[in-house]
Amino acid sequence: MIWPSVILMILFNFIPMYGLIIAFKNYTVLDTIGGAPWVGFEYFQEFFKDPLFWTVIKNTFGIAFFKMLIGFPGAIVLAVLINEVANLHFKKFIQTISYLPHFLSWVILGGMVIMWLSDTGFLNSLLMDLKVISKPIEFMADPNKYWAIAVLSDFWKEVGWGTILYLASMTAIDPSLYEAAKIDGATKWQQIIHITIPGIRQMIALNLILSIGGLLGSNLDQTLVLQNSLNYASSEVLNSYVFKMGIKQGNFSYATAVGIFVSVVSLILIVLSRWGTRKISDKSVF
Repeated sequence: MIWPSVILMILFNFIPMYGLIIAFKNYTVLDTIGGAPWVGFEYFQEFFKDPLFWTVIKNTFGIAFFKMLIGFPGAIVLAVLINEVANLHFKKFIQTISYLPHFLSWVILGGMVIMWLSDTGFLNSLLMDLKVISKPIEFMADPNKYWAIAVLSDFWKEVGWGTILYLASMTAIDPSLYEAAKIDGATKWQQIIHITIPGIRQMIALNLILSIGGLLGSNLDQTLVLQNSLNYASSEVLNSYVFKMGIKQGNFSYATAVGIFVSVVSLILIVLSRWGTRKISDKSVF
């Protein structure tokens, strides 16, 4: 039964890895991959010397760090709150509402964010009606506000989806543990701290590894929708940089070199995060 998946993985994940050698070649669309001349690490050196290098690195790590700082514990907190809801119908309603943004594309959600944050949008109108501000705030035109917009909009879109695995893990916790805790006089907060959280720590450790491993994988769709010429200095990340160099400018070798750099750093982060999971779990996830 797994052979179809294995074959698809070989065809679309492993065989295409041969194309990564164009990062070490001066490849154009007029050449074959094998016939393009070798240039070694020229494109890697070019990327490290690029004036945009530190800007792109800062934006990528900064946005990703704050997304994880807010989104990772936020999903755990929301999962615990949903799990504590006694009314089954209300629980399903909350789950549906929190999941819904995940299934909408960034074209839709990004358009909503841009509309709400415009000069005549909902947020500016509300703040002016409340006399908090006297004139509209240029949210999307201010580079200093982009990180907050990107982090909070991503949290809104993904926090509900992030609760699924935690809620599934909570169903495996023995109910007798809660009953014994109640008999011993444990409060609801104590039950969460000493039973619920330890019961899902394996899942927390796994999600932590995946989150750290994907730290450099800033959401390309979100960036392309929310980015404009005015907030470019704060919105340009590695994924959008690779997209523009490879697809728009046709510099495939350079874009591939940057992509390999991202993959190597992500692998290092995954290995380091594996050690960190021992602080959360008694045994390593892998």
